[in-house]
Amino acid sequence: MEQYVALDVSLKEISVCVIDGKGAVTFEGKVAAEPTLLIALIRRKAPQLVRLGLETGATSPWLYHALKGADLPVVLMDARHAHAALSMRPTKSDRSDARGLAEMLRMGWYRAVTAKSFTAHERLALLAARRRLVEIRVELDGQIRGLLKTFGLIVGPGNTDALVRRAEALAKGNATISGLVAKLAEVRRHVVAQVAALDRDIRRLVRREPVLKRFTTVPGVGPITAAAFLSTFDDPKRFKHARDVGPYFGLTPTRYQSGETDRHGRISKCGDAFTRTCLYEAANVLLTKVQRFSPLKAWGTRLVQRIGAKKARVAVARKIAVILRCIWTDGTEFWWTREEARMA
Repeated sequence: MEQYVALDVSLKEISVCVIDGKGAVTFEGKVAAEPTLLIALIRRKAPQLVRLGLETGATSPWLYHALKGADLPVVLMDARHAHAALSMRPTKSDRSDARGLAEMLRMGWYRAVTAKSFTAHERLALLAARRRLVEIRVELDGQIRGLLKTFGLIVGPGNTDALVRRAEALAKGNATISGLVAKLAEVRRHVVAQVAALDRDIRRLVRREPVLKRFTTVPGVGPITAAAFLSTFDDPKRFKHARDVGPYFGLTPTRYQSGETDRHGRISKCGDAFTRTCLYEAANVLLTKVQRFSPLKAWGTRLVQRIGAKKARVAVARKIAVILRCIWTDGTEFWWTREEARMA
């Protein structure tokens, strides 16, 4: 008889539940969070395995690729949907969650999630490290400003090393404050140097990847936006239609319809927040900084006049995401004029 296996994963142990096609439990237990031990247990307890499932989480890519490499029929289950279903169970435990996930697998009441490659996760880690360092730099700037403001010393605008030099000059008359500013400035300069090193790594990545180089032909899209889109999307064939890209990045409005009520809300903000921010910034650069004409800029400018700047930037960001996906699948570059589009 067919068997279904569900895993409730934690850092040290994994709760395993095996049920048959009628829903009867044939095995429940725990195993150390080690792929080799887990695979051996599954092969021993579920020889007629039909589907193996685990929720999305921090360690799910590692386990998913290990199980997939062992030719097991593994699927990643959307954690939000799984949580909604499991919250109806009266008992919350690892054993109960594994049993609930197994029932969802057997009935098909789950949404499968595409697992990103390790290469995509490496690039996302690079972008996350840079983003965190930039946040630290901003926090240090705020700390320096606030420290001096208490004593009536105003640093002024800016976010470059000139700001630090002004702060050091203002603090010279006070030995205690001067020492604190010097220590914060030293840390800030080191952080800025590391951000610059990561920027060089990202630029080298773009030069090495033909797809990323084509992405940067889109006005407003720089190396960071291109790398974020590629890493988050990972597979250009994961969606059948280009229009599905906008909802994936949370750039489409929510909708509430019930009876005679039908209203559209703000954008859903689903998906990766950092990539969505990058696309929004790319749209802002296109509309405000890029001087060269293109049909995309003209369309965005008309939207600004009709619906306002904020909504227009969201719409242009969604359009840029669709264009990037088309560039990826078609092997083309951005068309600056309609003549280029007709010639392609």
